[in-house]
Amino acid sequence: MRSIGEAGWTGASTGTGRRPTYDRATAWVEPRLLAPAREWVAQRVRGRTLDVAVGTGANLPYLRGRSDELVVTDQSAAMLAIAKDRAARERVAMTAVQADAAHLPWPDASFDSVVCTFALCCVPDEVAVLAELRRVVRPEGRVLVADHVESSALLGRVVQRGLDVVGRRHGEHHRRRPLLRLSDAGLAAVEHGSSRYRLVERVAARRV
Repeated sequence: MRSIGEAGWTGASTGTGRRPTYDRATAWVEPRLLAPAREWVAQRVRGRTLDVAVGTGANLPYLRGRSDELVVTDQSAAMLAIAKDRAARERVAMTAVQADAAHLPWPDASFDSVVCTFALCCVPDEVAVLAELRRVVRPEGRVLVADHVESSALLGRVVQRGLDVVGRRHGEHHRRRPLLRLSDAGLAAVEHGSSRYRLVERVAARRV
């Protein structure tokens, strides 16, 4: 069983340069688990918006027309090229900037909404990335996160432990829960929810 981390499969945040197989690998799980979380996140976007670790641009159809300005970033130039192609097909106006999720090239408080989906599962330090998302969001803005997390079901957790062992060399983490690390990054949840068996969790957070 493969992992479902966007950056883990595509190299979006890790910069590994692995072949971009994310869209093919998630063909079954995307409409069932990932798409509802993307829609939830997109419904809460407003103003100037940053999508961090955009990967192949799977969020773009959901973000279309929801922000005043859309900026996307990824550490991988190859992933940004794929996202640009998707933006053209979907007629999504955006600016693409190559950058590391933990070292974003914008001043403090630059965006009204900061989005990060299915990428915190595979960055080396999830708190460092969350703190960077907090830094660039405006005081009244929102950090919007969705990711696969430790399941609420025992069987799910057993499977995830095995996946963690298999995926270790790719830097994939199947049992992280960004919701529980928000306070370490200076954030607080204002809204959150999850899929059945908590396979995917979504969070809207504010600065504290």
